[in-house]
Amino acid sequence: MDVRELKKLLADKTAKRDELPDVEFKESADSTFFESICSLANAWGGVVVLGVDKHGAIVGVPPTSEYLDKVTNQIVSLLSIHPKIEVVDNEGKRAVVVTVDESPDVLISYKGKYWERVGATDRRMSQARLRERLIRTKTWDALPTEYPFDEIDGGTISRFINEAVTKERLPRESVSENYEMLLEKLNLLVDGKLTNGALLLFGKNPQRYYVNLRIRLGWFKTATEIIDDQWADGNVFHQLERALTILQQYVSVRYRIETIEREDVREYPFPALREAVVNALMHRDYFNIANFIQINAYDDHLWISNPGGLPDGLTVEDLKRDHKSIGRNPLIARVLRLAGYAEEYGTGTLRMLEDMKKAGLPEPEFKEEMGGFSVYLYKDIYTEEKLRERRLTERQIKAVTWVKEKGSITNSEYRQITGLSHDGAFRDLRNLVEKSVLKVTGKGRSVRYTLRKSDD
Repeated sequence: MDVRELKKLLADKTAKRDELPDVEFKESADSTFFESICSLANAWGGVVVLGVDKHGAIVGVPPTSEYLDKVTNQIVSLLSIHPKIEVVDNEGKRAVVVTVDESPDVLISYKGKYWERVGATDRRMSQARLRERLIRTKTWDALPTEYPFDEIDGGTISRFINEAVTKERLPRESVSENYEMLLEKLNLLVDGKLTNGALLLFGKNPQRYYVNLRIRLGWFKTATEIIDDQWADGNVFHQLERALTILQQYVSVRYRIETIEREDVREYPFPALREAVVNALMHRDYFNIANFIQINAYDDHLWISNPGGLPDGLTVEDLKRDHKSIGRNPLIARVLRLAGYAEEYGTGTLRMLEDMKKAGLPEPEFKEEMGGFSVYLYKDIYTEEKLRERRLTERQIKAVTWVKEKGSITNSEYRQITGLSHDGAFRDLRNLVEKSVLKVTGKGRSVRYTLRKSDD
């Protein structure tokens, strides 16, 4: 809209604000004035008219060059854009017309917040919307920073090189000992600037700039009584190592001797633990800098939660079968793959399922909840020893063993393995429900009994 069209618009007393998605009227240069410029730049562009009320009547601004310079400088300094600015004098009053172009490549923020145009209104972008818009251009790990190169920890890079070469993920001759050149090859140094991914992967202390990009681990006696509370800080490699060290303190080990050698048996298989932590670090939503990865150890299960749900195109059920890999942080994922900690084929969750199955443990649960993604790993609380401690009969232990192998049991199946009558089987199964070992699913002839979990 040019100035001539605007003059006609201001003269039209029937014009309504909600009919003008690309025009915004503001009486003064308050915060909403800058929010409107920001939202139009993040949308399709438009004009913001200063010195006009919401009905289109000119109320005026100071008709001085000093005032115009002040507004111009505020726009440039607060929004880092240079819109076209013109004045309209009408009936002895002045309006300032700010013509805003669309910013297709860079999102514009005002005081750290991002605004967008929805119809004829300005709205602050939600985290999900912000992530969606930013991903259209660059992922979080690819965004450049202004942090100096001496923030990079040479020891971590050296360790990465050694692991990538030793695990034959990178040939020695292709790896440069010049760390700047190496980061450039990994797309972590662009035009001489470190990316977010470089700082988080190889930084000396990323939490200096991103305080919550770390892992909190808690060991709980009950849902509200905590035994231990620790943090895993540093770059991604340090966080992974520290988190796994802490988890091994929380997880018990028993010993099994079936040959002349003693075998250590952990409550959870270590590969599944590592996979869960690696996945959380690799796939969390790093645009959400307000939250951290949380790992809680309870008496019967582990809960690993990271900010951000599944990427678009993936469902929880997809994680239990062959599925494509959709990377939220592809540069971080690539480095972890080269270091031998991850794959880029969407097989991580399948390996977790297999590791838990081999250990004779319940299948992991994957959930999208509380604005994030969670993994639940359960102990085997239904061993024969523990079931006898709960005073289950040998028949009932058979039922639980059946359910662990088959997933569920019916009255008919229980009669087959015990020889009981229908009523006898019903009483046994009902007793298992009362003891919170089994739970009932379905109704009538479709009734089945499955193992009860701690969150049921």
